[in-house]
Amino acid sequence: MPELAEVEYYRKEWDAGLRRTITRVAVHAEKRLFRGGDMTRLAAQMPGAKLLGSEARAKQMLFRFSRDLWLGVHLGMTGKLRAEPPDFAPGRHDHLVLFQKSCALVFTDPRMFGRVLFHEGRQPPAWWTALPPAVTAPEFTPELVRAFLQKRARLAVKAALLVQSAFPGVGNWMADEILWRAKIVPGALCGTLTKARAAALWREAREVCNGALATVAVDFSDPPDDWFYHERWSPDGHCPRDGSALRTATIGGRTTRWCPRCQR
Repeated sequence: MPELAEVEYYRKEWDAGLRRTITRVAVHAEKRLFRGGDMTRLAAQMPGAKLLGSEARAKQMLFRFSRDLWLGVHLGMTGKLRAEPPDFAPGRHDHLVLFQKSCALVFTDPRMFGRVLFHEGRQPPAWWTALPPAVTAPEFTPELVRAFLQKRARLAVKAALLVQSAFPGVGNWMADEILWRAKIVPGALCGTLTKARAAALWREAREVCNGALATVAVDFSDPPDDWFYHERWSPDGHCPRDGSALRTATIGGRTTRWCPRCQR
């Protein structure tokens, strides 16, 4: 599942079409990733509109066009955005293509767990403005994190980090990175965390998100060499801090890795 930084990377792939006009649209309107939307309306209204800008929040993207048109994209598990030459011929998994004179903006999703939403109006759609504040935003405060942890007191903290309404954009490997940095064992219940531990969780969540945006989101490169990320993926991984062999378990339905010595 693409996480915050991967989503930001793919959002920028459509920057190739900024300030350029859509000439035609190709869409597999019957596919489930367009569920609940009027793709006939999209195909009719989008030609003649210009792509004005875009932003990413959590695991979602919003593209703004002239004529008060908006396009929301959720990549799901296998969705990707890319730009192709203007004579591009869509394949079976290229479910939405916005053609321009200079390029074609493509959304592809082999497994179709993603989602595309279309909106017409002067203001951003409600499904966008209702999203929680980004982990990197000023509105994401220590108090907000503490209140959530208290509300989910009997939930394992690893599972809590994956709740998108609280930690938008944080996925599995990022959650393990945050906990390793904060020195918190993944299975600890939220209600057992002290104020200092909760503050550490808030601080490291912001650090990891900012660090991922500065590396992965730029050119899809790996995070810095001293991150837990690199050992986390190794079958015989060891803690970068103290060399302890990492432990593995399933928490909240996700594979989780941690250091038994420094995460207590």
